[in-house]
Amino acid sequence: MTVRETLDFSGRCLGVGTRYELLAELSRREKQAGIKPDPEIDAFMKATAMAGQKTSLGTDYVLKILGMDICSDIMVGDDMRRGISGGQKKRVTTGEMLVGPAKALFMDEISTGLDSSTTFQIVKFMKQMVHIMDVTMIISLLQPAPETYDLFDDIILLSEGKIVYQGPRENVLEFFERVGFKCPERKGVADFLQEVTSKKDQQQYWCRKDEPYRHISVPEFVEHFNSFHIGQKIDDELRVPYDNSKTHPAALVKERYGISNWELFKACFAREWLLMKRNSFVYIFKTTQITIMSVIAFTVFFRTKMKAGQIDNGVKFYGALFFSLINVMFNGMAELALTIFRLPVFFKQRDFMFYPAWAFALPIWVLRIPLSLLESGIWIILTYYTIGFAPGASRFFRQFLAFFGIHQMALSLFRFIAAVGRTQVVANTLGTFTLLVVFVLGGFVVAKDDIKSWMIWGYYISPMSYGQNAIVINEFLDKRWSIPFNQSISVGKVLLQSRGMYTEEFWYWICVAALLGFSLLFNLLFIVALTYLNPLGDSKSVILDEGDENKNKKQSSSDGQHNLKSIEMSSPSAASIFEEYS
Repeated sequence: MTVRETLDFSGRCLGVGTRYELLAELSRREKQAGIKPDPEIDAFMKATAMAGQKTSLGTDYVLKILGMDICSDIMVGDDMRRGISGGQKKRVTTGEMLVGPAKALFMDEISTGLDSSTTFQIVKFMKQMVHIMDVTMIISLLQPAPETYDLFDDIILLSEGKIVYQGPRENVLEFFERVGFKCPERKGVADFLQEVTSKKDQQQYWCRKDEPYRHISVPEFVEHFNSFHIGQKIDDELRVPYDNSKTHPAALVKERYGISNWELFKACFAREWLLMKRNSFVYIFKTTQITIMSVIAFTVFFRTKMKAGQIDNGVKFYGALFFSLINVMFNGMAELALTIFRLPVFFKQRDFMFYPAWAFALPIWVLRIPLSLLESGIWIILTYYTIGFAPGASRFFRQFLAFFGIHQMALSLFRFIAAVGRTQVVANTLGTFTLLVVFVLGGFVVAKDDIKSWMIWGYYISPMSYGQNAIVINEFLDKRWSIPFNQSISVGKVLLQSRGMYTEEFWYWICVAALLGFSLLFNLLFIVALTYLNPLGDSKSVILDEGDENKNKKQSSSDGQHNLKSIEMSSPSAASIFEEYS
Protein backbone atom coordinates (compact mmCIF):
# COMPACT_ATOMS: atom_id res chain seq x y z
CA MET A 1 0.00 0.00 0.00
CA THR A 2 1.06 3.60 -0.48
CA VAL A 3 1.76 5.93 2.43
CA ARG A 4 -1.56 7.71 1.97
CA GLU A 5 -3.51 4.45 1.73
CA THR A 6 -1.82 3.17 4.89
CA LEU A 7 -2.76 6.27 6.89
CA ASP A 8 -6.27 6.38 5.38
CA PHE A 9 -6.86 2.78 6.47
CA SER A 10 -5.54 3.54 9.97
CA GLY A 11 -7.75 6.60 10.29
CA ARG A 12 -10.76 4.66 9.04
CA CYS A 13 -10.25 1.88 11.62
CA LEU A 14 -9.42 4.14 14.57
CA GLY A 15 -12.46 6.34 13.94
CA VAL A 16 -12.95 9.94 15.03
CA GLY A 17 -13.64 9.40 18.72
CA THR A 18 -15.80 12.15 20.19
CA ARG A 19 -15.17 14.69 17.40
CA TYR A 20 -18.69 14.29 16.00
CA GLU A 21 -20.39 14.71 19.40
CA LEU A 22 -18.21 17.71 20.24
CA LEU A 23 -18.94 19.32 16.88
CA ALA A 24 -22.69 18.78 17.36
CA GLU A 25 -22.50 20.38 20.82
CA LEU A 26 -20.46 23.28 19.40
CA SER A 27 -23.01 23.87 16.62
CA ARG A 28 -25.84 23.87 19.16
CA ARG A 29 -24.11 26.45 21.34
CA GLU A 30 -23.23 28.61 18.31
CA LYS A 31 -26.89 28.69 17.29
CA GLN A 32 -27.93 29.66 20.80
CA ALA A 33 -25.38 32.46 20.91
CA GLY A 34 -26.15 33.59 17.37
CA ILE A 35 -22.58 32.98 16.18
CA LYS A 36 -21.98 32.27 12.51
CA PRO A 37 -18.82 30.17 12.10
CA ASP A 38 -16.20 30.76 9.43
CA PRO A 39 -17.28 28.66 6.39
CA GLU A 40 -13.83 27.18 5.71
CA ILE A 41 -13.16 26.26 9.36
CA ASP A 42 -16.67 24.84 9.66
CA ALA A 43 -16.20 22.70 6.53
CA PHE A 44 -12.81 21.46 7.80
CA MET A 45 -14.21 20.48 11.21
CA LYS A 46 -17.15 18.64 9.67
CA ALA A 47 -14.87 16.79 7.25
CA THR A 48 -12.61 15.61 10.09
CA ALA A 49 -15.57 14.53 12.27
CA MET A 50 -17.07 12.02 9.81
CA ALA A 51 -16.23 8.40 10.60
CA GLY A 52 -15.79 5.55 8.09
CA GLN A 53 -14.50 7.66 5.20
CA LYS A 54 -12.11 6.03 2.74
CA THR A 55 -10.02 9.21 2.65
CA SER A 56 -9.98 12.13 5.08
CA LEU A 57 -8.56 15.60 5.57
CA GLY A 58 -7.00 14.31 8.79
CA THR A 59 -4.69 12.13 6.73
CA ASP A 60 -3.60 15.08 4.60
CA TYR A 61 -2.95 17.11 7.73
CA VAL A 62 -0.79 14.40 9.35
CA LEU A 63 1.09 13.85 6.08
CA LYS A 64 1.91 17.54 5.95
CA ILE A 65 2.99 17.79 9.58
CA LEU A 66 5.21 14.68 9.33
CA GLY A 67 6.73 15.90 6.06
CA MET A 68 5.39 12.84 4.21
CA ASP A 69 3.36 14.69 1.58
CA ILE A 70 6.29 14.40 -0.87
CA CYS A 71 6.07 10.57 -0.80
CA SER A 72 2.37 10.11 -0.06
CA ASP A 73 1.70 8.14 -3.27
CA ILE A 74 4.80 5.94 -3.08
CA MET A 75 4.57 2.32 -1.92
CA VAL A 76 5.77 1.75 1.64
CA GLY A 77 7.80 -1.19 0.29
CA ASP A 78 9.19 -4.41 1.74
CA ASP A 79 12.09 -6.83 1.30
CA MET A 80 11.14 -7.51 -2.32
CA ARG A 81 9.90 -4.10 -3.43
CA ARG A 82 11.79 -0.87 -2.89
CA GLY A 83 9.69 1.83 -1.29
CA ILE A 84 10.20 4.76 1.02
CA SER A 85 13.31 5.23 3.19
CA GLY A 86 13.78 3.92 6.73
CA GLY A 87 13.19 7.30 8.32
CA GLN A 88 9.99 7.75 6.33
CA LYS A 89 8.81 4.30 7.43
CA LYS A 90 9.30 5.37 11.05
CA ARG A 91 7.15 8.40 10.38
CA VAL A 92 4.48 6.26 8.73
CA THR A 93 4.32 4.09 11.85
CA THR A 94 3.95 7.22 13.97
CA GLY A 95 1.39 8.68 11.58
CA GLU A 96 -0.75 5.54 11.84
CA MET A 97 -1.54 6.52 15.43
CA LEU A 98 -1.65 10.28 14.92
CA VAL A 99 -4.53 10.04 12.43
CA GLY A 100 -6.68 8.53 15.18
CA PRO A 101 -8.54 10.27 18.00
CA ALA A 102 -6.00 9.33 20.71
CA LYS A 103 -5.12 12.12 23.13
CA ALA A 104 -2.33 10.26 24.96
CA LEU A 105 0.46 8.64 22.94
CA PHE A 106 3.27 6.48 24.37
CA MET A 107 6.22 5.89 22.05
CA ASP A 108 9.17 3.66 22.81
CA GLU A 109 12.50 4.27 21.06
CA ILE A 110 11.16 5.75 17.85
CA SER A 111 14.70 6.88 16.99
CA THR A 112 16.23 3.38 16.76
CA GLY A 113 17.92 2.99 13.39
CA LEU A 114 17.52 6.65 12.45
CA ASP A 115 20.14 9.34 12.14
CA SER A 116 20.03 12.35 14.50
CA SER A 117 18.72 14.70 11.79
CA THR A 118 15.71 12.49 11.03
CA THR A 119 15.02 12.02 14.74
CA PHE A 120 15.10 15.79 15.21
CA GLN A 121 12.63 16.32 12.38
CA ILE A 122 10.23 13.69 13.72
CA VAL A 123 10.30 15.04 17.29
CA LYS A 124 9.89 18.58 15.94
CA PHE A 125 6.73 17.50 14.11
CA MET A 126 5.57 15.76 17.30
CA LYS A 127 5.98 18.96 19.28
CA GLN A 128 3.86 20.83 16.75
CA MET A 129 1.22 18.13 17.02
CA VAL A 130 1.23 18.33 20.83
CA HIS A 131 0.76 22.09 20.95
CA ILE A 132 -1.64 22.40 18.01
CA MET A 133 -3.92 19.42 18.69
CA ASP A 134 -3.66 19.46 22.50
CA VAL A 135 -2.41 15.91 22.97
CA THR A 136 0.05 14.35 25.42
CA MET A 137 3.06 12.31 24.30
CA ILE A 138 5.56 10.36 26.38
CA ILE A 139 8.55 9.34 24.27
CA SER A 140 11.58 7.29 25.31
CA LEU A 141 14.71 8.03 23.29
CA LEU A 142 18.15 6.44 23.30
CA GLN A 143 20.91 9.07 23.64
CA PRO A 144 19.08 11.96 21.90
CA ALA A 145 21.09 14.78 20.37
CA PRO A 146 21.12 18.10 22.28
CA GLU A 147 18.87 19.83 19.74
CA THR A 148 16.35 16.96 19.99
CA TYR A 149 16.49 17.02 23.78
CA ASP A 150 15.72 20.77 23.79
CA LEU A 151 12.41 20.15 22.00
CA PHE A 152 10.84 18.41 25.00
CA ASP A 153 8.68 20.22 27.55
CA ASP A 154 9.15 17.77 30.42
CA ILE A 155 11.74 15.15 31.34
CA ILE A 156 11.20 11.83 33.13
CA LEU A 157 14.52 10.33 34.24
CA LEU A 158 14.36 6.64 35.15
CA SER A 159 17.08 4.64 36.86
CA GLU A 160 16.89 1.20 38.47
CA GLY A 161 13.14 1.22 38.07
CA LYS A 162 12.67 4.46 40.03
CA ILE A 163 11.79 7.99 38.97
CA VAL A 164 14.81 10.18 39.72
CA TYR A 165 13.27 13.33 38.22
CA GLN A 166 9.97 14.23 36.65
CA GLY A 167 9.18 17.77 35.67
CA PRO A 168 10.03 20.70 33.39
CA ARG A 169 13.18 20.41 31.30
CA GLU A 170 14.38 23.82 32.49
CA ASN A 171 14.63 22.69 36.13
CA VAL A 172 16.45 19.39 35.72
CA LEU A 173 19.98 20.86 35.95
CA GLU A 174 18.92 22.98 38.92
CA PHE A 175 17.86 19.81 40.73
CA PHE A 176 21.16 18.00 40.18
CA GLU A 177 23.18 21.09 41.15
CA ARG A 178 21.25 21.11 44.40
CA VAL A 179 22.29 17.49 45.00
CA GLY A 180 25.92 18.33 44.15
CA PHE A 181 26.38 17.55 40.46
CA LYS A 182 26.85 20.03 37.62
CA CYS A 183 26.74 19.48 33.88
CA PRO A 184 29.88 20.79 32.10
CA GLU A 185 29.35 23.55 29.56
CA ARG A 186 30.17 21.48 26.49
CA LYS A 187 28.44 18.33 27.70
CA GLY A 188 25.08 17.30 26.28
CA VAL A 189 22.41 17.40 28.96
CA ALA A 190 20.96 14.04 27.84
CA ASP A 191 24.35 12.34 28.18
CA PHE A 192 24.87 14.01 31.57
CA LEU A 193 21.52 12.73 32.84
CA GLN A 194 22.32 9.26 31.61
CA GLU A 195 25.66 9.15 33.46
CA VAL A 196 24.97 11.11 36.63
CA THR A 197 23.16 8.22 38.30
CA SER A 198 25.90 5.75 37.34
CA LYS A 199 28.28 4.74 40.12
CA LYS A 200 31.22 4.66 37.73
CA ASP A 201 30.67 8.01 35.94
CA GLN A 202 29.10 10.06 38.71
CA GLN A 203 32.25 11.42 40.35
CA GLN A 204 33.38 13.54 37.38
CA TYR A 205 30.31 15.78 37.78
CA TRP A 206 30.77 16.46 41.51
CA CYS A 207 30.76 20.25 41.96
CA ARG A 208 31.11 20.78 45.73
CA LYS A 209 34.83 21.37 45.98
CA ASP A 210 34.68 22.05 49.72
CA GLU A 211 33.17 18.62 50.41
CA PRO A 212 34.67 15.20 49.67
CA TYR A 213 32.85 13.24 46.97
CA ARG A 214 30.55 10.45 48.06
CA HIS A 215 28.40 8.23 45.89
CA ILE A 216 24.75 9.28 45.72
CA SER A 217 22.57 6.23 45.18
CA VAL A 218 19.30 6.20 43.25
CA PRO A 219 17.13 6.00 46.43
CA GLU A 220 18.95 9.11 47.72
CA PHE A 221 18.23 10.93 44.45
CA VAL A 222 14.57 10.01 44.89
CA GLU A 223 14.56 11.43 48.44
CA HIS A 224 16.17 14.66 47.21
CA PHE A 225 13.57 14.95 44.45
CA ASN A 226 10.72 14.51 46.93
CA SER A 227 12.05 17.52 48.85
CA PHE A 228 12.74 19.55 45.66
CA HIS A 229 10.11 22.17 44.82
CA ILE A 230 9.09 20.38 41.61
CA GLY A 231 8.61 17.10 43.48
CA GLN A 232 6.66 18.83 46.25
CA LYS A 233 4.42 20.50 43.68
CA ILE A 234 3.63 17.13 42.08
CA ASP A 235 3.04 15.64 45.52
CA ASP A 236 0.64 18.44 46.46
CA GLU A 237 -1.32 17.96 43.23
CA LEU A 238 -1.60 14.22 43.79
CA ARG A 239 -2.75 14.65 47.39
CA VAL A 240 -5.93 16.44 46.27
CA PRO A 241 -8.59 13.79 45.49
CA TYR A 242 -9.94 14.02 41.99
CA ASP A 243 -13.55 15.14 41.69
CA ASN A 244 -15.22 12.57 39.44
CA SER A 245 -18.21 14.87 38.95
CA LYS A 246 -16.00 17.11 36.79
CA THR A 247 -15.15 14.28 34.41
CA HIS A 248 -16.33 14.80 30.85
CA PRO A 249 -18.54 11.94 29.58
CA ALA A 250 -16.18 11.47 26.62
CA ALA A 251 -13.09 11.11 28.81
CA LEU A 252 -13.59 7.36 29.31
CA VAL A 253 -13.74 5.24 26.17
CA LYS A 254 -16.22 2.39 26.56
CA GLU A 255 -15.85 0.76 23.13
CA ARG A 256 -12.92 -1.51 22.31
CA TYR A 257 -12.67 -0.34 18.67
CA GLY A 258 -13.10 3.04 17.04
CA ILE A 259 -15.97 2.13 14.67
CA SER A 260 -18.78 -0.43 14.47
CA ASN A 261 -18.23 -4.08 13.48
CA TRP A 262 -19.84 -3.55 10.08
CA GLU A 263 -17.63 -0.54 9.34
CA LEU A 264 -14.58 -2.52 10.44
CA PHE A 265 -15.53 -5.33 8.07
CA LYS A 266 -16.03 -2.88 5.19
CA ALA A 267 -12.66 -1.21 5.85
CA CYS A 268 -10.79 -4.55 5.97
CA PHE A 269 -12.72 -5.84 2.94
CA ALA A 270 -11.75 -2.74 0.91
CA ARG A 271 -8.11 -3.16 1.91
CA GLU A 272 -8.11 -6.87 1.06
CA TRP A 273 -9.59 -6.15 -2.37
CA LEU A 274 -6.94 -3.48 -2.95
CA LEU A 275 -4.15 -5.88 -1.95
CA MET A 276 -5.54 -8.61 -4.21
CA LYS A 277 -5.44 -6.22 -7.15
CA ARG A 278 -1.89 -5.15 -6.24
CA ASN A 279 -0.81 -8.80 -5.93
CA SER A 280 -2.68 -9.90 -9.05
CA PHE A 281 0.49 -11.49 -10.45
CA VAL A 282 0.37 -14.16 -7.72
CA TYR A 283 -3.19 -15.13 -8.58
CA ILE A 284 -2.54 -15.01 -12.32
CA PHE A 285 0.49 -17.25 -11.78
CA LYS A 286 -1.59 -19.70 -9.73
CA THR A 287 -4.27 -19.80 -12.42
CA THR A 288 -1.63 -20.33 -15.12
CA GLN A 289 -0.03 -23.07 -13.06
CA ILE A 290 -3.26 -25.02 -12.60
CA THR A 291 -4.02 -24.58 -16.32
CA ILE A 292 -0.63 -26.08 -17.29
CA MET A 293 -1.08 -28.96 -14.82
CA SER A 294 -4.56 -29.70 -16.17
CA VAL A 295 -3.11 -29.91 -19.71
CA ILE A 296 -0.46 -32.34 -18.44
CA ALA A 297 -3.18 -34.33 -16.65
CA PHE A 298 -5.41 -34.88 -19.68
CA THR A 299 -2.45 -35.76 -21.91
CA VAL A 300 -1.26 -38.41 -19.43
CA PHE A 301 -4.75 -39.79 -18.73
CA PHE A 302 -6.23 -39.48 -22.23
CA ARG A 303 -9.76 -40.81 -22.77
CA THR A 304 -8.83 -43.10 -25.70
CA LYS A 305 -6.66 -45.08 -23.25
CA MET A 306 -9.26 -45.03 -20.46
CA LYS A 307 -11.92 -47.68 -21.05
CA ALA A 308 -14.75 -47.60 -18.53
CA GLY A 309 -16.54 -50.62 -17.07
CA GLN A 310 -13.45 -52.81 -16.43
CA ILE A 311 -11.58 -53.50 -13.20
CA ASP A 312 -8.14 -53.03 -14.78
CA ASN A 313 -8.98 -49.63 -16.25
CA GLY A 314 -10.63 -48.57 -13.00
CA VAL A 315 -7.17 -48.25 -11.45
CA LYS A 316 -6.30 -45.67 -14.12
CA PHE A 317 -9.37 -43.64 -13.21
CA TYR A 318 -8.35 -43.87 -9.56
CA GLY A 319 -4.94 -42.44 -10.49
CA ALA A 320 -6.46 -39.61 -12.55
CA LEU A 321 -8.80 -38.64 -9.71
CA PHE A 322 -6.01 -38.75 -7.12
CA PHE A 323 -3.72 -36.69 -9.37
CA SER A 324 -6.50 -34.09 -9.74
CA LEU A 325 -7.04 -34.03 -5.99
CA ILE A 326 -3.34 -33.46 -5.27
CA ASN A 327 -3.08 -30.59 -7.77
CA VAL A 328 -6.15 -28.81 -6.44
CA MET A 329 -4.84 -29.14 -2.87
CA PHE A 330 -1.30 -28.03 -3.65
CA ASN A 331 -2.64 -25.02 -5.53
CA GLY A 332 -3.76 -23.66 -2.17
CA MET A 333 -0.29 -23.83 -0.64
CA ALA A 334 0.58 -20.31 -1.81
CA GLU A 335 -1.85 -19.10 0.84
CA LEU A 336 0.68 -20.11 3.52
CA ALA A 337 3.42 -17.78 2.26
CA LEU A 338 0.97 -14.93 1.60
CA THR A 339 -0.39 -15.16 5.14
CA ILE A 340 3.05 -15.40 6.78
CA PHE A 341 4.12 -12.31 4.85
CA ARG A 342 1.23 -10.27 6.28
CA LEU A 343 1.32 -11.41 9.92
CA PRO A 344 3.83 -8.82 11.27
CA VAL A 345 1.62 -5.92 10.14
CA PHE A 346 -1.48 -7.74 11.42
CA PHE A 347 -0.02 -8.30 14.90
CA LYS A 348 0.97 -4.64 15.15
CA GLN A 349 -2.45 -3.37 14.08
CA ARG A 350 -4.28 -5.94 16.23
CA ASP A 351 -2.38 -4.85 19.35
CA PHE A 352 -3.10 -1.19 18.53
CA MET A 353 -6.83 -2.05 18.46
CA PHE A 354 -7.27 -1.22 14.79
CA TYR A 355 -9.56 -4.21 14.25
CA PRO A 356 -10.27 -7.68 15.70
CA ALA A 357 -8.93 -10.90 14.16
CA TRP A 358 -12.25 -11.83 12.56
CA ALA A 359 -12.33 -8.53 10.62
CA PHE A 360 -8.94 -9.46 9.14
CA ALA A 361 -9.78 -13.12 8.40
CA LEU A 362 -13.35 -12.86 7.10
CA PRO A 363 -12.59 -10.71 3.99
CA ILE A 364 -9.76 -13.09 3.05
CA TRP A 365 -12.16 -16.04 3.26
CA VAL A 366 -14.92 -14.31 1.28
CA LEU A 367 -12.66 -12.98 -1.48
CA ARG A 368 -11.00 -16.38 -2.01
CA ILE A 369 -14.34 -18.00 -2.90
CA PRO A 370 -14.43 -16.57 -6.47
CA LEU A 371 -10.80 -17.68 -6.94
CA SER A 372 -11.71 -21.20 -5.79
CA LEU A 373 -14.60 -21.28 -8.25
CA LEU A 374 -12.33 -20.05 -11.07
CA GLU A 375 -9.44 -22.44 -10.43
CA SER A 376 -11.67 -25.45 -9.78
CA GLY A 377 -13.66 -24.58 -12.90
CA ILE A 378 -10.52 -24.39 -15.06
CA TRP A 379 -9.40 -27.81 -13.88
CA ILE A 380 -12.79 -29.43 -14.43
CA ILE A 381 -13.43 -27.84 -17.83
CA LEU A 382 -10.02 -28.86 -19.21
CA THR A 383 -9.82 -32.37 -17.74
CA TYR A 384 -13.30 -33.79 -17.21
CA TYR A 385 -14.29 -34.82 -20.75
CA THR A 386 -10.74 -35.07 -22.12
CA ILE A 387 -9.88 -37.71 -19.52
CA GLY A 388 -13.28 -39.33 -20.01
CA PHE A 389 -15.03 -39.23 -16.66
CA ALA A 390 -18.78 -40.00 -16.33
CA PRO A 391 -20.37 -38.02 -19.19
CA GLY A 392 -23.56 -36.87 -17.43
CA ALA A 393 -23.99 -33.16 -16.73
CA SER A 394 -25.02 -33.85 -13.13
CA ARG A 395 -21.79 -35.83 -12.56
CA PHE A 396 -19.79 -32.94 -14.07
CA PHE A 397 -21.23 -30.35 -11.71
CA ARG A 398 -21.00 -32.65 -8.70
CA GLN A 399 -17.28 -33.19 -9.32
CA PHE A 400 -16.92 -29.43 -9.73
CA LEU A 401 -18.61 -28.94 -6.33
CA ALA A 402 -16.31 -31.54 -4.75
CA PHE A 403 -13.17 -29.86 -6.11
CA PHE A 404 -14.47 -26.47 -4.94
CA GLY A 405 -14.88 -27.89 -1.43
CA ILE A 406 -11.37 -29.42 -1.56
CA HIS A 407 -9.84 -26.12 -2.71
CA GLN A 408 -11.62 -24.11 -0.02
CA MET A 409 -10.55 -26.63 2.61
CA ALA A 410 -6.92 -26.46 1.41
CA LEU A 411 -6.85 -22.64 1.48
CA SER A 412 -8.26 -22.49 5.00
CA LEU A 413 -5.92 -25.28 6.20
CA PHE A 414 -2.80 -23.49 4.96
CA ARG A 415 -3.99 -20.18 6.44
CA PHE A 416 -4.47 -21.89 9.80
CA ILE A 417 -1.00 -23.50 9.63
CA ALA A 418 0.53 -20.09 8.83
CA ALA A 419 -1.21 -18.49 11.82
CA VAL A 420 0.05 -21.25 14.14
CA GLY A 421 3.61 -21.33 12.71
CA ARG A 422 3.96 -17.52 12.45
CA THR A 423 7.37 -17.80 10.76
CA GLN A 424 8.24 -19.16 7.32
CA VAL A 425 10.46 -21.99 8.60
CA VAL A 426 8.08 -23.23 11.31
CA ALA A 427 5.01 -22.94 9.06
CA ASN A 428 6.69 -24.77 6.15
CA THR A 429 7.83 -27.59 8.44
CA LEU A 430 4.40 -27.87 10.03
CA GLY A 431 2.67 -27.65 6.64
CA THR A 432 4.84 -30.37 5.08
CA PHE A 433 4.24 -32.70 8.02
CA THR A 434 0.48 -32.05 7.90
CA LEU A 435 0.35 -32.75 4.16
CA LEU A 436 2.22 -36.05 4.58
CA VAL A 437 -0.19 -37.21 7.28
CA VAL A 438 -3.24 -36.06 5.28
CA PHE A 439 -2.03 -37.83 2.09
CA VAL A 440 -1.02 -41.08 3.77
CA LEU A 441 -4.30 -41.33 5.69
CA GLY A 442 -6.44 -40.06 2.78
CA GLY A 443 -7.53 -43.52 1.62
CA PHE A 444 -5.61 -43.86 -1.66
CA VAL A 445 -1.91 -44.25 -0.74
CA VAL A 446 -2.95 -46.64 2.02
CA ALA A 447 -6.39 -48.22 1.70
CA LYS A 448 -8.77 -47.76 4.59
CA ASP A 449 -8.84 -51.50 5.33
CA ASP A 450 -5.02 -51.58 5.54
CA ILE A 451 -4.80 -48.88 8.21
CA LYS A 452 -4.21 -50.31 11.68
CA SER A 453 -7.14 -50.12 14.07
CA TRP A 454 -5.23 -47.82 16.47
CA MET A 455 -4.64 -45.37 13.60
CA ILE A 456 -8.07 -45.47 11.96
CA TRP A 457 -9.06 -42.24 13.72
CA GLY A 458 -6.53 -40.48 11.46
CA TYR A 459 -8.54 -41.58 8.42
CA TYR A 460 -11.72 -40.00 9.75
CA ILE A 461 -10.10 -36.67 10.66
CA SER A 462 -8.19 -36.42 7.37
CA PRO A 463 -9.97 -33.91 5.10
CA MET A 464 -8.46 -35.62 2.07
CA SER A 465 -10.30 -38.88 2.79
CA TYR A 466 -13.63 -37.07 2.35
CA GLY A 467 -12.44 -35.38 -0.84
CA GLN A 468 -11.20 -38.73 -2.21
CA ASN A 469 -14.49 -40.43 -1.33
CA ALA A 470 -16.60 -37.68 -2.92
CA ILE A 471 -14.85 -37.76 -6.33
CA VAL A 472 -14.60 -41.58 -6.59
CA ILE A 473 -18.23 -42.09 -5.50
CA ASN A 474 -19.29 -39.57 -8.14
CA GLU A 475 -17.35 -41.51 -10.81
CA PHE A 476 -17.73 -45.20 -9.95
CA LEU A 477 -21.43 -45.13 -9.08
CA ASP A 478 -22.26 -43.92 -12.59
CA LYS A 479 -24.35 -46.34 -14.68
CA ARG A 480 -21.43 -47.15 -16.99
CA TRP A 481 -19.68 -48.80 -14.02
CA SER A 482 -22.81 -50.79 -13.08
CA ILE A 483 -21.73 -53.82 -15.14
CA PRO A 484 -22.14 -56.88 -12.86
CA PHE A 485 -18.86 -58.22 -11.50
CA ASN A 486 -20.67 -61.18 -10.04
CA GLN A 487 -24.26 -61.92 -9.11
CA SER A 488 -24.35 -59.55 -6.12
CA ILE A 489 -22.09 -56.57 -6.91
CA SER A 490 -21.18 -54.24 -9.78
CA VAL A 491 -17.72 -53.36 -11.11
CA GLY A 492 -17.95 -49.80 -9.69
CA LYS A 493 -18.67 -51.01 -6.17
CA VAL A 494 -15.86 -53.58 -6.39
CA LEU A 495 -13.46 -50.73 -7.25
CA LEU A 496 -14.76 -48.67 -4.33
CA GLN A 497 -14.50 -51.56 -1.89
CA SER A 498 -10.95 -52.36 -3.01
CA ARG A 499 -9.77 -49.07 -1.43
CA GLY A 500 -12.25 -49.10 1.46
CA MET A 501 -14.40 -46.30 -0.01
CA TYR A 502 -18.09 -45.81 0.68
CA THR A 503 -20.45 -47.50 -1.79
CA GLU A 504 -23.73 -45.57 -1.28
CA GLU A 505 -24.64 -42.48 -3.31
CA PHE A 506 -25.70 -40.41 -0.30
CA TRP A 507 -22.13 -40.52 1.05
CA TYR A 508 -21.15 -38.06 -1.71
CA TRP A 509 -23.23 -35.32 -0.10
CA ILE A 510 -21.97 -36.22 3.35
CA CYS A 511 -18.35 -35.93 2.13
CA VAL A 512 -18.98 -32.57 0.42
CA ALA A 513 -20.64 -31.29 3.59
CA ALA A 514 -17.62 -32.55 5.58
CA LEU A 515 -15.25 -30.65 3.26
CA LEU A 516 -17.21 -27.43 3.71
CA GLY A 517 -17.32 -28.14 7.46
CA PHE A 518 -13.52 -28.53 7.52
CA SER A 519 -13.23 -25.24 5.65
CA LEU A 520 -15.42 -23.55 8.23
CA LEU A 521 -13.52 -25.21 11.10
CA PHE A 522 -10.07 -24.22 9.80
CA ASN A 523 -11.20 -20.64 9.21
CA LEU A 524 -12.55 -20.44 12.76
CA LEU A 525 -9.29 -21.90 14.09
CA PHE A 526 -7.44 -19.34 11.96
CA ILE A 527 -9.38 -16.55 13.69
CA VAL A 528 -8.75 -18.09 17.13
CA ALA A 529 -5.00 -18.39 16.41
CA LEU A 530 -4.85 -14.77 15.23
CA THR A 531 -6.72 -13.65 18.34
CA TYR A 532 -4.68 -15.39 21.01
CA LEU A 533 -1.20 -16.08 19.58
CA ASN A 534 1.57 -13.48 19.59
CA PRO A 535 4.62 -13.13 17.32
CA LEU A 536 7.48 -15.50 18.05
CA GLY A 537 10.45 -13.75 19.66
CA ASP A 538 12.51 -13.40 22.80
CA SER A 539 11.50 -10.95 25.49
CA LYS A 540 14.15 -8.41 26.44
CA SER A 541 12.56 -7.29 29.69
CA VAL A 542 14.87 -6.10 32.46
CA ILE A 543 13.68 -7.37 35.83
CA LEU A 544 15.13 -5.69 38.90
CA ASP A 545 15.12 -7.90 42.00
CA GLU A 546 14.82 -5.31 44.76
CA GLY A 547 14.47 -7.87 47.52
CA ASP A 548 17.84 -9.49 46.98
CA GLU A 549 20.13 -7.07 48.85
CA ASN A 550 23.18 -9.31 48.65
CA LYS A 551 22.88 -9.46 44.90
CA ASN A 552 22.64 -5.68 44.72
CA LYS A 553 25.78 -5.29 46.83
CA LYS A 554 27.75 -7.57 44.54
CA GLN A 555 26.77 -5.65 41.42
CA SER A 556 29.80 -4.27 39.65
CA SER A 557 30.21 -0.64 38.79
CA SER A 558 29.90 -1.48 35.09
CA ASP A 559 26.46 -2.92 35.77
CA GLY A 560 25.54 0.34 37.43
CA GLN A 561 26.81 2.22 34.39
CA HIS A 562 24.37 0.45 32.07
CA ASN A 563 21.27 0.34 34.26
CA LEU A 564 19.56 3.31 32.64
CA LYS A 565 20.63 2.25 29.17
CA SER A 566 19.19 -1.21 29.72
CA ILE A 567 15.87 0.17 30.76
CA GLU A 568 15.83 2.57 27.84
CA MET A 569 16.89 -0.07 25.34
CA SER A 570 14.33 -2.65 26.44
CA SER A 571 11.04 -2.20 24.68
CA PRO A 572 8.96 -4.32 27.12
CA SER A 573 10.36 -2.44 30.14
CA ALA A 574 9.64 0.99 28.69
CA ALA A 575 6.24 -0.22 27.56
CA SER A 576 5.40 -1.43 31.07
CA ILE A 577 6.44 1.95 32.51
CA PHE A 578 4.24 3.73 29.97
CA GLU A 579 1.37 1.42 30.88
CA GLU A 580 1.84 2.31 34.56
CA TYR A 581 1.66 6.02 33.75
CA SER A 582 -1.45 5.61 31.61
